[in-house]
Amino acid sequence: MAKNKKNKKSMALRADRHALYQESVQDSEFELDFVQDTYKDIRKRKPVTLREDFAGTARSACVWTKRNKNNRAWAVDFDEEVLEWGRKHNLEKLKPKQRERVEFIQSDVLTVKTPSVDVVLAFNFSYWIFKQRQQLLGYFKSVHKALNDDGMLFLDAFGGSEAHSTQVEKHKLDGFTYHWDQHSYNALTQDMQCYIHFRFPDKSRLDRAFSYSWRLWGGQEIDDLLIEAGFSKVRFFVQMFDDDSGEALDEFEETREVVDHECWIAYIVAEK
Repeated sequence: MAKNKKNKKSMALRADRHALYQESVQDSEFELDFVQDTYKDIRKRKPVTLREDFAGTARSACVWTKRNKNNRAWAVDFDEEVLEWGRKHNLEKLKPKQRERVEFIQSDVLTVKTPSVDVVLAFNFSYWIFKQRQQLLGYFKSVHKALNDDGMLFLDAFGGSEAHSTQVEKHKLDGFTYHWDQHSYNALTQDMQCYIHFRFPDKSRLDRAFSYSWRLWGGQEIDDLLIEAGFSKVRFFVQMFDDDSGEALDEFEETREVVDHECWIAYIVAEK
């Protein structure tokens, strides 16, 4: 019995990092509710076609097709390994007719060619991989071309004093603990190196399961670049906080002002 226990793999060795990421980071249903409701409020119709940039496992693209029989989605990512995981674990869970309405594309988001769509998503701060102004401007211009005449680009961003410092944020979830590690920050260039780690009840660890080298872009910088890229209007929807407890709420309000919280999160919506 002792020998079998000794040879048993740790929880970290048995863990699937992509499954852990989806459980701890992504809330596709909530995000797509926001996308659909915001688009409908502004355009007075429901969006039908969606492109998920930096798609990773393409979870949002797959969830999108399940919402309506007319919905279509394209999932774009440079990494074939993560797209293959998405095919096996997300795409294959769809019904055959739903699978026909999702296309996985291994490509660079700067050069990819897709049909025109109502919505392009670039969530989880993924577009911050573009650290130079001309790079990010080039990406926004390429998205502008890929959108229908009444299309919209949906982004997210975060800020606040905590965003400009090194720190580790921990969240205990079912069966593991998620660690968001802002490992280093260059106050001059706004370059930041971040990692995601996972910890398990058996004391095993999955360190640096994901690694991100980003530039911490400011809201006004993003706004300026979107307008320069040709978008007609940029809206900010900022996460609200409970007045009494100060806790963040699952509510986002359109505003051009952000209270000086230690950390804030916002959706950015750019109209073509």
